[in-house]
Amino acid sequence: MRLKEKYKQSGYFWIAGQKDKKVPGTLSIYDDGNIELEIVDTFGSRFVDINAPTMIPRIVGNVESGYVTLEDCFSISENISFGGIGKSKIIAHQVYSGVGYDKDDEITFNTLSFSVDCLDEWIKVSGFSNEYYPTLKTNKISYTQPEDIVLELNNGMQLEICFSASFPLGNRLTEVTIKQQVYFKLQSKTLKPLNDFRNIVYKLTDFLCFAMDEIVTIKDMSATSTELQRDMGEGKSSSVQVKIYYSSHPYSEKIPKKSEHHMLFTYSIIKENIQDFLNNWFDAYEIISPAMGLYFSTQTNGHKYLESKFLALAQGLETYHRRTSNGKLMDENEFNSLVKEIMNNCPNEQKKWLAGRLEHGNEINLKKRFQQIIEPFKNKLGNEGKRKSFIQKIVDTRNYFTHYKEDLKDKAVTEPNKLIELCDKMEVIYKLHFLKVIGFTYEEIDNVIKNNYSFRQKIGKIKS
Repeated sequence: MRLKEKYKQSGYFWIAGQKDKKVPGTLSIYDDGNIELEIVDTFGSRFVDINAPTMIPRIVGNVESGYVTLEDCFSISENISFGGIGKSKIIAHQVYSGVGYDKDDEITFNTLSFSVDCLDEWIKVSGFSNEYYPTLKTNKISYTQPEDIVLELNNGMQLEICFSASFPLGNRLTEVTIKQQVYFKLQSKTLKPLNDFRNIVYKLTDFLCFAMDEIVTIKDMSATSTELQRDMGEGKSSSVQVKIYYSSHPYSEKIPKKSEHHMLFTYSIIKENIQDFLNNWFDAYEIISPAMGLYFSTQTNGHKYLESKFLALAQGLETYHRRTSNGKLMDENEFNSLVKEIMNNCPNEQKKWLAGRLEHGNEINLKKRFQQIIEPFKNKLGNEGKRKSFIQKIVDTRNYFTHYKEDLKDKAVTEPNKLIELCDKMEVIYKLHFLKVIGFTYEEIDNVIKNNYSFRQKIGKIKS
């Protein structure tokens, strides 16, 4: 999670349900969403076993900006000063700012709002208009806030693409700044725990990382609940805005700057079918989630070594094929009959070993899987000879890095630049299939390739 500015606030804190035992402390939340609480006393005994951290389900605080609730906390260090003041450091997995939940309060919400890096550039919907009259020395700039875009999700929630703007105040103006911002809002008719919303946020962020061809980070998260209302007087009330902080993934320390021309596709490309495309993406997680996880792990620098990145991409494509195809070497009934015949002729003392060897005997090998993965897009991946060479390099390199057999060493790709090129080619295959999973037609995929220089360049390398 990205923070616009450093969060560091002092106040008094207590274990939920023990408000009479307040201690002073300082709450810090860092740009990556990591949360630390330093208190000048310990909750309970001073003699905390550092090797077995003390778990604290919920801590409540009253800081400079109001109440806060810290969830899933545990003590990681303690500095005891005999005759003086002791200090403890506690980390938390989540912070709810703006509310102090009691010990047994259930934390649920109806809405959750958030944004991500480069979202304004991806949406590219503006409420501004500009008219210039040179003879009158007049420049007329007007702003009309765009209508929110409402999408129905298959899980019963609504996803809204919302627009907000900040306007100047006062009558004596020499400079006017109006800033439009776009954000997402998830809405549920029933109260739901935060994890139900976070599950959708995680998948949507992955979708945007794929669409923008960039690692983007969540920011500005807040939630509301029908059970949290502020009395405005005269019988009126308003929802309490609860700001939420946690260490979200993916996270990029460097704030990306991405123009629409360098993205794989933008909102304008899919706006007519965006509801279907998003639902297709969310539904795909039920089938190919492991393959998606492996792919995105390679995009977020989750692999320190090039060899492990290659293996993750190869394994991810293999997993993708397993999850989307039921291809076998032979008819299932034919295979079962063959196994039965082989087992009948096997010595009793070897049957257990043989059964284990035959258990997956009807599965196709890695080479065949890659041939079938490439088949729908073979016209984009070079002639038959180049495709065969490309597949064989993947298979030999994967087998070498998995088993490190000497007889495979000369066949495997180990030179860094060539291995990077092989990884780039597998990423192309991922992107082609993910576009198809979302709902792009083959013609629309051709347009995506045509309009994205980086994608087009990588496909050109495969063909050449």
